Amino acid sequence: MATQTPGDSVLEGLDGMLDDVEALYKDVHSHPELSMQEARTAEIAADRLSAAGFDVTSGVGKTGVVGLLENGDGPTVMLRADMDALPVQEQTGLDYASTVDGVMHACGHDMHVAWLAGTAALMARNKESWHGTLMAVFQPAEETAEGAQAMIDDGLFDRFPKPEVILGQHVMPSPAGLIGSRAGVITSAADSLEIHMFGRGAHGSMPQASVDPVVMAAATVMRLQTVVAREVAPTESAVLTVGALQAGTKENVIPDEAVIKLNVRTFDEGVRKRVLDAIKRIVNAEAEASGAPKPPEFKTLDRYNLVTNDAGATARVGEALRAHFGADRVVTSGPVSASEDFGSFGTEWEVPSVFWTIGGTDPDLYAKAQQEGRLTELPTNHNPRFAPVLHPTLQTGVEALVTGACAWLSG
Repeated sequence: MATQTPGDSVLEGLDGMLDDVEALYKDVHSHPELSMQEARTAEIAADRLSAAGFDVTSGVGKTGVVGLLENGDGPTVMLRADMDALPVQEQTGLDYASTVDGVMHACGHDMHVAWLAGTAALMARNKESWHGTLMAVFQPAEETAEGAQAMIDDGLFDRFPKPEVILGQHVMPSPAGLIGSRAGVITSAADSLEIHMFGRGAHGSMPQASVDPVVMAAATVMRLQTVVAREVAPTESAVLTVGALQAGTKENVIPDEAVIKLNVRTFDEGVRKRVLDAIKRIVNAEAEASGAPKPPEFKTLDRYNLVTNDAGATARVGEALRAHFGADRVVTSGPVSASEDFGSFGTEWEVPSVFWTIGGTDPDLYAKAQQEGRLTELPTNHNPRFAPVLHPTLQTGVEALVTGACAWLSG
């Protein structure tokens, strides 16, 4: 059973704002922008913050927006939302689907923007209920692991007050209205690599004159599947996914080169190093075994560090969330194999941070799929059919951010 919390007085006006929050969400969803191209979304965020009375700075880390609302003595709390979309062709059939060909908010960052904008408006309207400074950060380029660092490199730590805590949340395909978090590691580390393997081209009818990079790459992909299966202990966790294997242009031409793109997720730095070392060992060995004319080349596409929730701050947020929502809606979750650059803010600023998830799947649909053993068939983040239900997802996200912030600002 929920009890009265410091944030409840701030939330009293939420019902009257939900239509506006929904309209904002649909607008941002319809107009997705790729990483570091979030000019329209950033302008909307800045306008919303300005209208609410925040002191707004735009263009932080290219398209990032920072809003400060000072309200007397007290701590500074930073709330973060990411803004970028993905190069995905939407297949949801929604009447507010993407109007941009090949670009979609397939990860829920449109929901995050609406949550933070709604939170900022509520906090501004109810300043008598809290004290301190609210710092709203709309971050670019989470999907490419460059946005948080871009804002940091652009002087975020020097230009704005150091917060006492940094809070963030993410919509996930769990049941709508359900909140999950944990102390310690909450999202995995991630490494994306592009590997070029070199051969010697020839006519398709004369394979003896070639060093076939297609066969070389195919053998490499199959061997890479043994890294997790045979080099990671059952008590440890890792994911190794080859997302692309590209080679050749014509069926009767053996090409000179093949490209492998892969992604690794780990929850332990030792496992991370072991897996990455194994990838290089296997790729180099397959190239040598094939008689490649030169060694493979490795390029890092992106790199995400672990997001680790501070134990004390997590307990404080969790207590506030359980008091507001009730214990049945706030659960201790396991680590999520998705990755985030949210952790860069807290780690590099040396500030405790807390990150949690909010469900966005229709609870009845989720329960039915679970009963029938079809949970893996539900659209996940990055799926072209990913479409969080509007209610109670929008309301839950705003309530959670307000409640988390007020755990400090109303103290």
